[in-house]
Amino acid sequence: MRPVPTLLFGCLLLALSGVAIAAVTMGAAGIPLGRVPVALGLWTSEQAGALLARDQLVLWSIRIPRILAAAVVGGLLATSGAIMQGLFRNPLADPALVGVSSGGAFAAASAIVLIDSSYGDAFRFMQNAVLPLAAFLGSLVTTFVLYGIASRTGRTSIAIFLLAGLAIAAIANAGLGLLVFIADDRQLRDITFWMLGSLSGATWSKAVTIAPVLVIGVFACFRIGRGLDLLVLGESEAFHSGVNVERLKQASIVLISAMTGVAVSICGVVGFIGIVVPHLLRLVIGPGHRILLPASALLGAILVVGADTLARTIVAPAEMPIGILTAAIGAPFFLAILLRQRGLAGL
Repeated sequence: MRPVPTLLFGCLLLALSGVAIAAVTMGAAGIPLGRVPVALGLWTSEQAGALLARDQLVLWSIRIPRILAAAVVGGLLATSGAIMQGLFRNPLADPALVGVSSGGAFAAASAIVLIDSSYGDAFRFMQNAVLPLAAFLGSLVTTFVLYGIASRTGRTSIAIFLLAGLAIAAIANAGLGLLVFIADDRQLRDITFWMLGSLSGATWSKAVTIAPVLVIGVFACFRIGRGLDLLVLGESEAFHSGVNVERLKQASIVLISAMTGVAVSICGVVGFIGIVVPHLLRLVIGPGHRILLPASALLGAILVVGADTLARTIVAPAEMPIGILTAAIGAPFFLAILLRQRGLAGL
């Protein structure tokens, strides 16, 4: 029996709240749960002034904006993965796996090198705006190229789609390697950030900038959910059911590119969130996209906030790149999916 949407979303919101509260208290500068309400100004206490000032500085300047950014990034990556799987009717589709994230990271890394060179002096004042824009354009171009290669006469080849995605990811990674070769020490540190994935650079301004993209994306998902459900039956069936297939494809591609590009612009390449989250939810709620897409946003937020908390604490006071953790968890899950697909195919 499938859970009703109200119960499902209630459980996900409760889990997200629990993970966020745990993330607030954990880190190199630990803050006991009893001191959190005082630091947030919810009530007063006899707590020493220096200790209170330290807790407030850690919470408001570092930890809370980072948790917010992690939740938004997780929602963006998971939702874009669910849309891509529905668009291509392929359970193995994922923006990071098929090179969309790599394309965005390559574009962002190119912007880093360009802005930090003599040719980019005129754009240096708007660096914070250029990086998200470059990541978005890189993801958009990558998605359109991938779709163009995999589609012919109105049909999309899943095998060509996956192989083309691997090739595009290899090309983007080669470009990143070239940038690493020509970069100076400061540029190299920034590029390494993109390649491994990290939320250490999250700030209030970045979190507030990317949050509207997630909100708009989730609302857009309610508009395309029915179309993605019908697209599973085939493009002809969806068209005869009243779906404007080409418009649906274009809207989906823009959403995938925007969500992936904005997420990459904040944390770099974080893989496997887009493939793990939709599969976990389909086991519980089924394949209906009108519930799957917003639920993916919540579960993605939960996983990335949890992974980032673990990355901050597992080797404290140092910090492990979050991309390492998501790959360590997601890669075995991906192999399990492949083995299950092989078993269903009787191979």
